[in-house]
This record gives sequence, structure tokens and C-alpha cells, in this order.
Amino acid sequence: MRRWWTATAVGVTAALALAGCGAPAGVDRDLADDWPALPAAETFVPEAGVCHATIQDVGYLSGYNPVDCAASHRAETLHVGTLTGPDADRSTPPRAGSNGARTARAECDRRVNTAVGADWRGGRLLLSVVFPSAQAWTGGARWFRCDVSEVASLDDGSITPHSGSLRGALKAGSPLAFGCFNPKLAKDDIEEMRPVACTAKHHAEFVGVYQFPEVSYAQFQTSSVRAHKACRSLIAKYAKVPDNSDMQYRAGTIIYHPLEEEWKNGNRGVQCFLWLSDRTLTRSVKGAGSKALPIR
Repeated sequence: MRRWWTATAVGVTAALALAGCGAPAGVDRDLADDWPALPAAETFVPEAGVCHATIQDVGYLSGYNPVDCAASHRAETLHVGTLTGPDADRSTPPRAGSNGARTARAECDRRVNTAVGADWRGGRLLLSVVFPSAQAWTGGARWFRCDVSEVASLDDGSITPHSGSLRGALKAGSPLAFGCFNPKLAKDDIEEMRPVACTAKHHAEFVGVYQFPEVSYAQFQTSSVRAHKACRSLIAKYAKVPDNSDMQYRAGTIIYHPLEEEWKNGNRGVQCFLWLSDRTLTRSVKGAGSKALPIR
């Protein structure tokens, strides 16, 4: 508003001056070229490296109130990206399962993995991709936030308040990184994976994340054998034993996989655990070789 009021005042002064006998020095009688150009409208873009007291499913500007990461918070924005090309040409923000949603998820996966020091699915973390509101999208916003939160456990996705940044959160020795577990079984179903120290008695251990190929969720559900086979290969690499047909006699496998909506949005990470139902371990099998995982 201040520019328009000032411009009006200048316009009135110039008009009065022109009513006299001649133009004063510095006035060229051509007023059109003296109006300053209006600046281009700027679209709000959130910052990376800030924390939030609450979780946002949609990035409404009214809900954007960053807090100090040293204080208790529920989410941290580790990366802010921008959609381009056909993904940015749509009239509305990306819908679940759309190419835009998968593009943003893939970038968030890469950037967050680098930030936390390992695949984020290897620990008690949750990655949320946040898009701008429909109104902000109409106004030109094309950003997406990669927000990370701490969760209670492998089986409980409840958000746990966190103090401090989650950068480097999954480096070696981190309390957030998955380690050893004792599965609670109901027949052939896993009811719960109870975390324990790897020096305590246990029957299972996290070995890595297998990125499943681009197939539909329905196809994945009918090919879980493929996921277990891939996990056996991760066990072989983790324990440093031959990756051959004997692996099925060295260790069993437990897998955790994304739910359907996450799968449609591009999260294809299958969490792999070795499982020994017939004996107890009191150490990690990482790099332990055939002595730790003999053929049975």
C-alpha cells in the first residue's frame, strides 16, 4: 500500500506543476515511464533444517510455526524439494499414488538417508512427505517437505517427542537404529518384535532394507517369497557367509513391509530380519561367518 500512496502523491504534485507556465527541471512531461515496476509475487517456501511441534499432513501456511530443534518437537524438515515438469503442471497438489507423489518420495528417501546416515527404514524413524495446500498450489507453490519423526517402536508408529536434530540419527551405535529382537509369535504370525541388546539372549536381528521392484501392491502380496529370498541374500552379506541355496538352512527370515498407501506412493523398502527359531544368540551375527550361522 505504501508504494501506491506515494505514487498518488507524486502524481498529484506533477499534475499541479504541469498546470503552470512550464515543466520544472527534471520533469519530462512523460509520466508513464516514471512508475516503478511492481516486484514479482513471491510464493512462500518452507525452510529445511527446522523443527515443528506438531505433525502436518498438508503444509498450510497457518500451521507453519517452526520451533528450536533443541526443544521437544515431533517433526524435523530435513529437506525441501521442488516439483518440476509435468508434475508441476497439474492444477492440484499430487494425489496419493500419482507420479508427482512418487517423485517427491524418491527424492525424500535419498536426501533423508544421507542426512540420517543410513536408510531411514533401518531405525525408529518415520518419513512424511508434505505438499502445499490446494490454495498455495494455485498460487504457484510447487515445493514439498521431507519431514522426519521418531516413533515408539518397530510395531508402534506413534510419534515420540524428540529433542535435538535427527541428522546422523542412524549412525553406528545409535539408540534409534534397529538391532536385535525377540519375536512374539502367534502361530506363524509375528505379533511383536521386542528389542533387546545384542549381548542378551535373542532370536532375531535386523540386517537391512531390500528395495522391492516396481510392482503393484497386489503383485507384491502374491510374491512375498521373492522378498524372503532377497532378505536371505542380505543376511548372507551381513553375516559374511556364502549366498547360495544353503542359506535357507542357516537362518529363517522375518520381513516388515509398507502398507498399501505408502507402497503406492513409492515406498518399496522391505525391512529384513534374520530369525533363528531353534537356537539363541548372545551376540550380533554381523561379519561373524559360518560359526555364527552354520548349516543346520
